[in-house]
Amino acid sequence: GACRMHFDMERGKHAAENVSALDPDNAAPYVLLSNMYAAIGKWDDVAIVRGMMVEKGLKKQPACSSIEIKNRVHEFLAGDERHPQKEEICAELQKLSRQIKEAGYVPD
Repeated sequence: GACRMHFDMERGKHAAENVSALDPDNAAPYVLLSNMYAAIGKWDDVAIVRGMMVEKGLKKQPACSSIEIKNRVHEFLAGDERHPQKEEICAELQKLSRQIKEAGYVPD
């Protein structure tokens, strides 16, 4: 997070190496490092990091969001379109997205 926000590639790379050494089966440090390289346009380095993930058999976990409505938790994984109320949910999310942009939110 912070290394990516401040484009501190050396510290980000060092942190990713340390986390990988402590938890070699964790894809997160590779994904974050890859995202850092992508943010500054270093596409060859992105490919190298992604290749390391393939070699190690690591896969990025899909993004997950959850919301509780009437004491029931609904979970959503990125790319999963199986929820029975998908259409209504997407329409509501588009409405909320418009509202927060009208209020001044600018996504990174």
